[in-house]
Amino acid sequence: MNTNFYSMDKLVEFGMSVAVAGQMMSAMNQSLNQMQMPGAGKAMPVNPDNFYYAVIDGSQSGPYSLAEMSRLIAEKKIVKETYIWKPGMSQWELAENVGEVLRLVAITPPPVHSSC
Repeated sequence: MNTNFYSMDKLVEFGMSVAVAGQMMSAMNQSLNQMQMPGAGKAMPVNPDNFYYAVIDGSQSGPYSLAEMSRLIAEKKIVKETYIWKPGMSQWELAENVGEVLRLVAITPPPVHSSC
């Protein structure tokens, strides 16, 4: 066996290794291009338990994340008389009857007044 780096056997072995690596890279790139990645041109899948719909100004709106719900509560667009629904609920409920929304009301700070 010839151990000289420049021997014909070593060069052929190196060339074949490069060819196999190229084929593997090509196959991986093809697989990655066909893969559906969240956020790559499509909306990321979300946990539907964390999204809410509300009736605001007489129209159904949403879905809203918890952060968006908190913002709407602070802006007084969602009040205790606002109808709320989320996946898993059998019907629309008043905000004051939805535990998660009540928790948001409790942790949402009041608006800042200019006197602060």
